[in-house]
Amino acid sequence: MLHPVILSGGSGTRLWPLSRQNQPKQFLALVGDHSLYQETVRRASKLPGAQPPITVCADDHRFMVGEQLQGAGIASGGILLEPAARSTAPAIALAALHALARDREAMLLVMPADHLIEDEAAFRAAVEAATGLAHEGWLVTFGIRPEYAETGYGYILRGTELGEGGFRVERFVEKPDKATAERYVAEGTYAWNSGMFLFGAQRYLDELGRHAPAILEAARAAMGGAKADLDFTRVDHDAFAASPSDSIDYAVMEKTDRAAVVPVSCGWSDIGSWSSLWSVAQRDGDGNRYEGDVIAVDTRDSLVRASERRMVATIGVEDLVIVDTPDATLVARKDRVQDVKAIVDKLKSDGRQEHLFHRKVYRPWGSYDSIGVGPRFQVKRIMVKPGAALSLQKHAHRAEHWIVVSGVAEVTCDDRVFDLHENESTYIPLGSVHRLRNRGTEPVELIEVQSGGYLGEDDIVRLEDVYGRS
Repeated sequence: MLHPVILSGGSGTRLWPLSRQNQPKQFLALVGDHSLYQETVRRASKLPGAQPPITVCADDHRFMVGEQLQGAGIASGGILLEPAARSTAPAIALAALHALARDREAMLLVMPADHLIEDEAAFRAAVEAATGLAHEGWLVTFGIRPEYAETGYGYILRGTELGEGGFRVERFVEKPDKATAERYVAEGTYAWNSGMFLFGAQRYLDELGRHAPAILEAARAAMGGAKADLDFTRVDHDAFAASPSDSIDYAVMEKTDRAAVVPVSCGWSDIGSWSSLWSVAQRDGDGNRYEGDVIAVDTRDSLVRASERRMVATIGVEDLVIVDTPDATLVARKDRVQDVKAIVDKLKSDGRQEHLFHRKVYRPWGSYDSIGVGPRFQVKRIMVKPGAALSLQKHAHRAEHWIVVSGVAEVTCDDRVFDLHENESTYIPLGSVHRLRNRGTEPVELIEVQSGGYLGEDDIVRLEDVYGRS
């Protein structure tokens, strides 16, 4: 059976300030109404004989994956939590071991969570061709027929024809310079390396054991020590952390003698930068893509994205990317957006938080929005979903005031448990053990005013937590 494997470990720094570590690009609705992750699992679910998808993701994103699967109406084939980033070869090994535990003949269709595919019929045809080759023992990658000389992708040179629409891989090549990329496109035998694969789960593990045995050993140990946590699988931290960090390309595909490529034109994009998003978006007659409240005068060939809270206006500009969020705004020439990572690196080196979190942060129980910050105080708007509860916790450096805006909140404060209704408030002293719960059927919204010498999110001691975070 075909088991889609969705790799969701990326941080998407090149799409800052919209994509951030806490909510990277795969979980954002960049093209259409659904996130890239939701579009990926939806696409996989339409393939003939496809089983529920296996997702490999970071621990911080586990609830986001679960909620987005639920929102897409897609059953989960397993959510495997990577305790450390070790690139794609170890992540796929975890998925292969997980699939084989339930299906000894499992075929894996490996896809990044953050790619766009516009022509699903062409993609399905390519998967069908690759499946035939995989049954013959080939490890198949999908090569995108290049539309232009792109220097940001690796390339695959195809060799002899194998039938089923596939070819033996002659070699993989690194990202080329402009002149080399133009030659590759002119020759017509090169394809972009898409990072998508199809092969038997056991075949992959066999090749991994042959070419990168330390990775296979670490993956087996990690899965051997795995534990169930709600709907997630926590692999053993120390065993997985001991794995070498390597991509499937370097660890297996460039070393095996059974690598095949199926060329395909399917409207593919890795949405790797703001310029690539502009190139795949629907644009007006002046080449502009606007999202949100935008007023533009004499503006051409630009991407302008306004936040939900304010208008963005442009006059006499061209070839720009302007992305506004509640706490950060990016303005860059389209030909320089690949350098956005330099901004993220600067934020990291300066000890700032804007590369980690949006002003509005999603949690398994709901969300909070930091609407005001000053010396020794912070104001948040908190939403708690029906039936959800924050952890039983305490703080070492801050006290809190809670004012309910809507709904009914059940409050625990030390040995007291009481309801707080709309327009009612309470005080949580520093060091008090407290919890907020919503037992109703509607969301609870409240304003929280924090005061103290340190207001960081790491000043939380969780004593109990229904989400396994204590």
